[in-house]
Amino acid sequence: MARNINVAIVGTRFMGRAHSNAFLDVAHFFDLPLQPVMRAACGRDVANLQSFAARYGWQTTETSWEKLVARDDIDVVDICTSNLTHMLIAVAAAKAGKHVICEKPMARNAGEARQMFEAAQDAGVRHMVAFNYRRVPALVLAKQLIEQGKIGSIVHFNAVYYQDWLVDAGALYGWRNDVQEAGSGAHGDLNAHIVDLARFLVGDVAAVTGVQEVIIKERRAANGTVHPVTADDAATFLARFQNGAIGYFFSSRMCTGRKNYLRLEIFGSKGSLGFNLERMNELEFYSREEPDPEQGFRTILVTNASQPYISAWWPPGHIIGWEHTFIHEVRDFLLAVAAHEPVHPDFYDGLRCQQVLDAVTESARTRRWVDIPET
Repeated sequence: MARNINVAIVGTRFMGRAHSNAFLDVAHFFDLPLQPVMRAACGRDVANLQSFAARYGWQTTETSWEKLVARDDIDVVDICTSNLTHMLIAVAAAKAGKHVICEKPMARNAGEARQMFEAAQDAGVRHMVAFNYRRVPALVLAKQLIEQGKIGSIVHFNAVYYQDWLVDAGALYGWRNDVQEAGSGAHGDLNAHIVDLARFLVGDVAAVTGVQEVIIKERRAANGTVHPVTADDAATFLARFQNGAIGYFFSSRMCTGRKNYLRLEIFGSKGSLGFNLERMNELEFYSREEPDPEQGFRTILVTNASQPYISAWWPPGHIIGWEHTFIHEVRDFLLAVAAHEPVHPDFYDGLRCQQVLDAVTESARTRRWVDIPET
């Protein structure tokens, strides 16, 4: 019989909803040694907090994260706040002996990320950064094909992440436009995802050179006050990987018509892979080892029970969605807690990602190549 594990969540908006759904559903579809109990939700807006807790089934509420992490009846703290408080909550939770899940980007900068990693390591708790795209079955299959040598030695990794929710100059100012609260803009929000996928699929980055740009210089807040925009609207960079591959990364919130378009391509000596998040059940595969007349990109529909995570879901051809990646994430985290084993991406992975992001910001400032620290 599964043992109960008490979970608390901090943050009740977009990511709080996605994570809550995962905790609600995970035990209905996966056999687990631990049963998540949705013990407490924490937020600053009392009315929204009560509505959120009632909708998703959180048993109790707190308006202070400090009180939450000090509670004896909490085993896991899941951080879904703005980037400003990630480090503060994660360090306090780890020191209190709680396992920690933290939304991406892990922190505002590598210094904060290192504090989080060291606190979690010192406390001996499980820790994970919620880079949910590592749990897309098609991308897990891509990793398996790479590890099996299906595309040979990787030469290029190219990735873009386009959104358009800030194209309108009338879009309201929020915390994501403030570099002090967010750390960066599209760079930390979107490039963080594709940097983590690059590390997952290709390996560590050695050096970068990049550009960041604030395109709309000021925005009006909901209360009518006008604020300067300090977090980038777009960021692009070139990368050299430690294994010799080269990469191109581009993220922007100013790509008219693109709502959540993450596209990556990996080119190797024997084949290539392609993936589009807006067609997330599909993986494109090209092999030079097929007979010449038959060579060409083919699309693999990743819905068979033999493919990653799919056996828990529906019959072949019945697609899954974005929300399922969070359920897979929670499943893997709970298995790791039960087995007292690491789970990836952990806070070390989050630190390594943040070091790349910081190096791009430094490169944009100095207009030169910047090496990524070894640790």
